[in-house]
Amino acid sequence: NYMGSSMRMSMFHKLLLLNFEKSNLKPEYWLRIDKISKEKILIKADSPKVKTHLVTADCLLLKLGMGADRALIDSMPNLKYIGMYGTGYGRIDAAYAKKKGITVCNIAGYATEGVAEFVFAALLEHLREITRAKTQVLSGDYSEASYTGTQIKGKTFGVIGLGRIGERVAEIASKGFGANVLYWSRKQKKDAEKSGIKYTELDTLLKISDVLSLHMSFNPETKGFLNEKRIQLIKPKAIIINTAPMELVNITALEKRLKKGDITFILDHSDELDPAVAKRLSKFPNRILYPPIAYTTKEATNLKQNIFISNLENFLKSKPTNKVN
Repeated sequence: NYMGSSMRMSMFHKLLLLNFEKSNLKPEYWLRIDKISKEKILIKADSPKVKTHLVTADCLLLKLGMGADRALIDSMPNLKYIGMYGTGYGRIDAAYAKKKGITVCNIAGYATEGVAEFVFAALLEHLREITRAKTQVLSGDYSEASYTGTQIKGKTFGVIGLGRIGERVAEIASKGFGANVLYWSRKQKKDAEKSGIKYTELDTLLKISDVLSLHMSFNPETKGFLNEKRIQLIKPKAIIINTAPMELVNITALEKRLKKGDITFILDHSDELDPAVAKRLSKFPNRILYPPIAYTTKEATNLKQNIFISNLENFLKSKPTNKVN
């Protein structure tokens, strides 16, 4: 090892950015990276040259959706730090990294408002047929006769997972729209219940919710969380919105329920789907796929970039922030 692990690091020796492009960060953040690294390498993960850089890099930076398993970690003997350019780190073996003395950091909380607001944008777009209405007017038809929208007020709104985003969605649904908000989370959150939302057993939540919003993080325990049994429990005519990773959903079970035609499934992580799976889901009229635009607000992007670089700087000061292991 080129540097004793007990010593405080002042700089990274080699910073390896997989699948990053210059356009991913503003110039000011690249300058901050240059100040804390002797060398930075931007390279595609499938490049034949990657292996030589893995051996010498002490810092690995990953785009959202990428991972670092045991084999990758073992191929990097000098690795001290793994940084995720996003919140979800389920594809990184963080526990194994910890055993090897490697710090793993993510970016938490930067997109709470953007994602929460998108949930209601997607919901209203569907409930009020906004796209159809806009398109209809372009053809010179100004009639409202074929529209029968549905209100959110008074509906049962189920939130699965009450982290930062889930709690904000629950708050908007309850205080903003006047929905009857229920939630299920692995831990009951008594503080959140002061705002009038109620903890409910998962099976009951699935059976009675008119709208279900999924906000769990992906890790080995939550893989396939929405399994066949749970998907079959969902109330007929319910709308499910998933702004969380699709690994939480058993695709085969979802297809089976979509085929029945009695639920609507809205998803914004379509980029993470296997192309063959995306094609299979696309044939159902009751599914709505979006590119991952929930978190892409100007405000969130600025905050995200700043936290990403601050995490690196704070690690070098021996005061790691957003450490997940």
